[in-house]
Parts: sequence; C-alpha cells; structure tokens
Amino acid sequence: MQIRFCGAAQNVTGSAHLIMLDNGFKILLDCGLYQGNEDDMEDFNRNWLFEPSEIDLVILSHAHIDHSARLPKLVKDGFQGDIISTHATRSLCNIMLLDSAKIQEYEAEYHNSKELKKKGKKNLIEPLYDASDVGEAMRRFSGLSYDRWEKIHPDVELQFRDAGHILGSASVNLRIKEKGKEIKLGFTGDIGRPERPILRNPQPMEPCDYLICESTYGDRLHEGKPEETEHFLDIIKRTCLEKKGKLIIPAFSVGRTQEIVYMLDKLETAGRLPQIPVYVDSPLAVNATMIFGAHPECYDRELAEYMLIDDNPFGFNDLTYIRSVELSKSLNHSKQPCIIISASGMMNAGRVRHHAANHLGDEKNTFLMVGYCARGTLGALLLDGIEEVKLYGKQVPINAEIIRMGSFSAHADQNEIMDFLSNQDQLKELYLVHGEKDAQKVLAARMRKEKDWQVHVPELNSLYYQGSD
Repeated sequence: MQIRFCGAAQNVTGSAHLIMLDNGFKILLDCGLYQGNEDDMEDFNRNWLFEPSEIDLVILSHAHIDHSARLPKLVKDGFQGDIISTHATRSLCNIMLLDSAKIQEYEAEYHNSKELKKKGKKNLIEPLYDASDVGEAMRRFSGLSYDRWEKIHPDVELQFRDAGHILGSASVNLRIKEKGKEIKLGFTGDIGRPERPILRNPQPMEPCDYLICESTYGDRLHEGKPEETEHFLDIIKRTCLEKKGKLIIPAFSVGRTQEIVYMLDKLETAGRLPQIPVYVDSPLAVNATMIFGAHPECYDRELAEYMLIDDNPFGFNDLTYIRSVELSKSLNHSKQPCIIISASGMMNAGRVRHHAANHLGDEKNTFLMVGYCARGTLGALLLDGIEEVKLYGKQVPINAEIIRMGSFSAHADQNEIMDFLSNQDQLKELYLVHGEKDAQKVLAARMRKEKDWQVHVPELNSLYYQGSD
C-alpha cells in the first residue's frame, strides 16, 4: 500500500490524499480546493497529481470547500466512481458546490474581462467547472451513517466517526486486507473541539496502524468557553454602543456562522444582547442554516435542551437573513450601528469583500476574525497588520480595529489534538497534514517526545509505503 499526499501538505487548504492498494484499487481521501495566493500554488486547482479516471472511490470527510470543492472538476476530468460521505455532508455539498461553481464562473469572467482590455496576447481562462458539473458530481454521492462498518471493496471496510468539526464531519477508519494481513488506516479529517455549541463532541477513532492527522492549530491553545462569551459581548458593546460603529464578522457559511448566531440567540434570550440589528449577509449561509435544521441527529445535548425553551436557536427578533444583493449593498450605505456576519471567513471571496471595501477605512468599525486564514488571503493580511489594501481597483486604508478570537475555531488546538489521539497506542507511523510547516514542527516534536510516535511531515506529492513488512 502507498499514500501520495496530493494536497494540504505543509499547507492548510486543498486536502487530497491518495491511497493506492497493492491490487491497484485507488481511494482518494478528500478533494479540496486550494484557497490562498501563494505563487507556487497558482496552478494547483487546475492540475492533478494523479489521473482522475484512475481513481476508483472518493471518501469525503466533510463539506468545507478546502476538502470538497474540486469534486466537480474531478468528475469533469474523468472520475467515474462513487463519493462516500455522511448524509449531512451530502446535503451541505449540494449547496456549497453550486455556490463554488458560481464563484468559479465569476472569477473567470472577471479575469477575462481584464485580459480583453489588454493589447497583444490575452490569457483567457475557463471556470474550473459549472453547475452542470456539480450535478454530475452530486449523482455520485452515497451516504453512510456514523459508527457503521461498510464494505466498499472486497478488501476494504469503511467506518465514519463523528469528528465534531462541522455538521456531518467525520473521521475515516479503513480496514484493509493485504497479503493476508489487516492494515488499519485512519484519517482524522478536521478534528473538532469538545464542548463547542451545536455539535456533539469529537468521537475517538478506532486504533490505527497508520494515521493521517490534521495539524491546523498544532502550535497553539484556544481561549476557553466562559471567557469567550464575555469577550464577544465586550466587543459588541465597544463597537456598536460606544463607538457607534459596525461589527463585521467574516465567517464561513457553514459551521461558524451558525455557531455565532446561536451564541447571539442565547444572549438575546438571556436579555444580555444590546438591541442592535444583526444581519447574516450570505445566501449560502441562509441555505446552510436551513440544512442545520434538517439534521438534528448531529446536535449535542445542550442544543437539544435549549430547544425546549427556544424552538428556533438560529433566529431572534433583531436578526435578518439576507439573500438579495440590493439589501446587502444597502448595509454599506447605512450609518446605523449593527453586526454583519458575512462570508467568506478568509475574506478571499464573497460579499464580505464589499463590506471590507466600504468599512475598513472607518476607525469606528471592527473586523472580528473568528477562523483560520490561509497565507495570502485578505483575512491573513489584516491579521498581519497590513496598512492598506487594494479592493475593486481602489486603495483602502486600514483604520478599522482588527481583532482575532481563536476560541471560535472549529479546529482542535494542540492539547485537544493530543487528547483526541490518546487511544492511539498501536501507531506505526503518523502523517501530519492540513497545517503550516511551523505549526507542524511544534506538534510533531510534542508527539515524538510524549508518545514516541514516528511522525512525518509530508511534502506535496511525496509518496510513502506502508504494510510491506
């Protein structure tokens, strides 16, 4: 058996890991889109490190774009197998991949319009895929419930365990028969955090011989839950009541947005939320919130009990969900203090970029960063302290306050990763993926010291052999 690391290798986006069995059967774990602006990754999304038609099966850990959004291109380029995910992941992918297709079409149109204005040779591009390609991909999905072993090949069994990261997220356990032996291979997907709102705690994986493990926050610890709510409320009061400004929260449409809305809902129910308008300005987030309501099997006990006193945990009097472009634009001209939750979380696409162009220059406003931002994205540049940025052809000074709250992260921190892996007492090798190299070095050092594990930090397109002894 071989593993080729085809994405999210010493990087946080573009998850894709190819498992090649000795009998020729090929399994792709995730098929994500690279999100960032690093020069050496410019062509990643358009090219493959394998032949799509040779892949027999895709196993998808969850619906986030950096794990799922090249699936339509994979099908477009020749993949003909099944895509296996949890039921909730399939529901989310149905809307998220269509939204991604719209973004691909818009970006290609925008790029080509600029090229056509140039003299001489023009570098025109096509979208990675369109809505029809999404339809073809969705027809290949097959849903699997948590905690059930399913035979996906005569020599391979699959089990999903709840990863507690977003709705439907899963870790992947594989039992593979080769040369008369059983190999236990695991993929954590993205590890969630215990005691977070809405979702159940991450469930331990089966003990593995070989494990592919995420490492996004392998070098840091998050803020605790009690401090988080008070800190969030202080930011709201300082921005909206004292400075009379707007609190802009760039947030992923799936997971982060619902968590923030749920927290605001609980503050409103408790009578602690100031009476200021709250807007969720993302059509995708509106659709995703409806899907959250359709999958109560993923809820934790706290949310189930809260729904006994509030049957709509994602809605309250001062909350407005926005679909229309006109209403979205009107927020940019309004002088009224408010909270705007808008995608994308990294600020590399979506309506939040328009809010950035209109609100970053005003010192009354606050941009609250609540998730990971890949290198080169607008969110990362703001966190790095950039003084001005070019948006829609204009230089925008950064006068607004930029605040980061890592406690909202849906990714486990260093301690939580170690706790999640505490039952892995038979590991032969562990591979760190989905993390920046510096964070991976820190986590790998702790793993080697405390667990004496053989830890690798694979490079992109690197190949490893297992189970041949």
